[in-house]
Amino acid sequence: MKIYRLYLSLSKKYGRPRDFWAKWCKRKKTWQEKEEIVIGAILTQRTSWKNVEMALKNLRGMKALSIKGIYQAGRKNIKLLENPIRPSGFYKQKAQRLFRLCKFIIENHKSLERFFKQSLKTCREQLLELPGIGPETADSILLYAGYKPVFVIDEYTRRFVKKHNLSDKLSYEHLQYLFEKSLPKDVKVYQDFHAMIVLEGKGTSWDLVVG
Repeated sequence: MKIYRLYLSLSKKYGRPRDFWAKWCKRKKTWQEKEEIVIGAILTQRTSWKNVEMALKNLRGMKALSIKGIYQAGRKNIKLLENPIRPSGFYKQKAQRLFRLCKFIIENHKSLERFFKQSLKTCREQLLELPGIGPETADSILLYAGYKPVFVIDEYTRRFVKKHNLSDKLSYEHLQYLFEKSLPKDVKVYQDFHAMIVLEGKGTSWDLVVG
């Protein structure tokens, strides 16, 4: 299949993930790292990763860079989340989204680990029911933090599809089906390929992905 050949071609071009992507594409992550990815997936909406990193650093400084930390801070006062994540933009909306997500996980599943023990279908349905979480954010959380075999579709993927004439249909559902049926059902393949599509779209390398 053409899509799988493109994956192999990009793998040869870029090699193993480094820097930022090395963390997100790592096969074995600590639960701390997984929680940071979940938080980062919300913060990165409509902004650059450089801005997200500043917000994450601020949360870490106030010891709130975790599902439980976000939940506890938000319960006290949502402004305790707004101020540190201000660099990521849309900070009022994102503070609410982060708190609702963490509240849902803590109050319904006790921990991120127990949440991810559910099936891909169940996890995805529950995430999509939360305000401010669409398919791209939900699938990023499931793929990179939950090791669930679901391919992430974003604007870079759509540009990639157009560039290589892979499909005339560009809906999220169609492109996700197209990539998943064309690739081995392997989380590592999904993670690395999506990451490399982003790099290709930015015209950059593993080390320069914050723009």
